[in-house]
Amino acid sequence: MNKKAELLSPAGDEESLLCALDYGADAVYLAGKTFGMRANAKNFDEEGLFRAVEMAHKKGAKVYIACNIVPSNDEIDAFPEFISTARDAGVDAVIAADVGVISLVREYAPKLAIHASTQTGVVNYRTALELYKMGVRRVVLAREVDLESIKKIREKIPDDMEIEAFVHGAMCVSFSGRCLISEYLTGRNANHGECAQPCRWNYYLMEEKRPGEFYKVFEDDRGSYILNARDMCMIEHLDDLIDAGVYSLKIEGRAKSAYYSALTTNAYRTALDCLFKGEKPPKWVLEEVNKISHRPYCTGFFYGNPADGSGSQDPNTVTNGGQYFADSSYIRNYDFVAVADKCENGTMYLTVRNYFTLSDELEILAPEKEPIKFKPVLMFNENGEQIDTARHAMSKITIKTDIEVPPRSLLRKRL
Repeated sequence: MNKKAELLSPAGDEESLLCALDYGADAVYLAGKTFGMRANAKNFDEEGLFRAVEMAHKKGAKVYIACNIVPSNDEIDAFPEFISTARDAGVDAVIAADVGVISLVREYAPKLAIHASTQTGVVNYRTALELYKMGVRRVVLAREVDLESIKKIREKIPDDMEIEAFVHGAMCVSFSGRCLISEYLTGRNANHGECAQPCRWNYYLMEEKRPGEFYKVFEDDRGSYILNARDMCMIEHLDDLIDAGVYSLKIEGRAKSAYYSALTTNAYRTALDCLFKGEKPPKWVLEEVNKISHRPYCTGFFYGNPADGSGSQDPNTVTNGGQYFADSSYIRNYDFVAVADKCENGTMYLTVRNYFTLSDELEILAPEKEPIKFKPVLMFNENGEQIDTARHAMSKITIKTDIEVPPRSLLRKRL
């Protein structure tokens, strides 16, 4: 068992970054305002990037910057300045997919480690070996690679080349995210981070001579969301991944919330630490991944081809089946309602995020701890007036309680 395995968490903005660091990430991946594959994330400007690297390094965590779009001529001309800034900020590695981008990193930031993005589509050891010759020292494998193939890649590549694989988050119906459907239907280029996710839509068939007559597209009575992929969840199988040779365990989600980053990092951190102690993770850890907004879970391609039809269509079952035909909606049973800014003298100081009341039973999520259930009794607004409802996002309130939790602990309620 590789006890040096890395937990890699997403940081779409500074709040997500802080949550990932607080809740145990060994490394975070983020993007600048250009060149990253998540255009809808807030991302980091130049000042924010310098600040992010400083905060991560103080926590002993690494920072990887995503430069994984397929760039145009104009974009490639702007890359030297961009990568020079990232180098000066002190990022630890660049995640790149394009051969031209890789060559420019070697030219303008030769000491910077290069990770080949999942967009590169690495599924075999020969591709990894050629990338190694180009200076790449880590391959982020395509999601389509199974465990047996990972073992073979590990055996055939140099010892100083690392393997990274996704362990949690959204999956794409297209090979390693190389999709043209979004641009064709909406003009939004998925390979520049602007995907409209047309794979999540409900499709009908219209015959040329029968305009306006729509017919459902489906194989059987399970439904017509024929391109809709489940989310991946490998929290119960981290030992298999590490035994196969995976070094970095990556959580998808740079476009998702700080709550998502905190909760998934906390769950996988605890599960990984238990694994290294030879223990099974406690039940609450496995339950945590169900307390974020998610699509039905699956184990991706790791245990074989999920397109063989073996997967359950029960949305609450983690299955090898990668598609879910009934709908494309999220399962959401909890709502993130507040951040605990500090606790002192029997008072918890909160920043409100979503509506809750004194009648709600809340849960506090703190790093590497089982969630604490409690029901507030006394609540006050920022003017010191007693209230029974927290209504306004970003407002400041206080709760009287003897519970002590560290700053940036999160509060949620069951819906």
